[in-house]
Amino acid sequence: SCLPPTPSGLIGACGVSILSSLLKVYFFVGCAKDPERWQPEKERLLAQWASLEMVHLTGLALILTVVGARVAALVVLEFSLRAISTLLSLGKGSQGTERLQLYLLCQYSLGCGLTCGLSFLQEGAPHRTLNLLLALGLAALLGSGARRLRRHVYRLYELHSSRHYCGVCLGLLAGAQDIPELLGRTLALAFAVGNLAAVALINRDFLTTSEAVRFWTPLTICYTLLVIYMQEEQRQHPSVQRQAQTVLVRMGGLFVLLLTVGRWLDLLGILFSLLGELWCLAGARTLLHLSQIQ
Repeated sequence: SCLPPTPSGLIGACGVSILSSLLKVYFFVGCAKDPERWQPEKERLLAQWASLEMVHLTGLALILTVVGARVAALVVLEFSLRAISTLLSLGKGSQGTERLQLYLLCQYSLGCGLTCGLSFLQEGAPHRTLNLLLALGLAALLGSGARRLRRHVYRLYELHSSRHYCGVCLGLLAGAQDIPELLGRTLALAFAVGNLAAVALINRDFLTTSEAVRFWTPLTICYTLLVIYMQEEQRQHPSVQRQAQTVLVRMGGLFVLLLTVGRWLDLLGILFSLLGELWCLAGARTLLHLSQIQ
């Protein structure tokens, strides 16, 4: 039988939902600036059903619950290395597009980072369950607010911004271009905590330094080769189909690596991680298309 989502899994899914809602607001405002040119793309954003979004949120929470902290830590470290390499190699003309695509592709890794961070910070806490429930309440409140903002913008932004009627819409009219920068700072903080937690969670399983070296050395080599391969592939073929193929390559590389230095439970977690990556990629395909053509 399927396990119910834990508070950590639900919090991770709520974090991904907040990121997705704010990115949808940003892209919709961009489409509304030139409605005749971007009308098909705007209609694709409006066509997404709210019920499907709740199914997506629930499914992601279940995946994050069954993946496990160890595999989630590996996913966070792999994405962080890839993100740093991408940011260091950005050209001046493609910075905006590359950063937006990075934000869109980090959704599953962000969920893993949040669950890792919570697992590490709450480990051994005297009121762990209560703390997680309070964090879940805050995450659900923020997620609900982000979804309400998105629905408001979808329905009324064009009317309110043209008539200078609504403070929220006027604020987006003047400052929507700052949303990526705000998201970038927030994601940097979330992944910094997630990486510290990931390293600590992995290292606690090693009794000696030699055991840690035998694990980290092939892992570092594997990650480095994967990052080099991913960057070259994405530059040459920046399509959603190519992104799905790179997900298969990345998870396949981790699967082969963990066959030698991991546990059997880790292999099952990698399979669920593959499902989670594809699950998030399917939900972001419209925004990925927009980021490429805008």
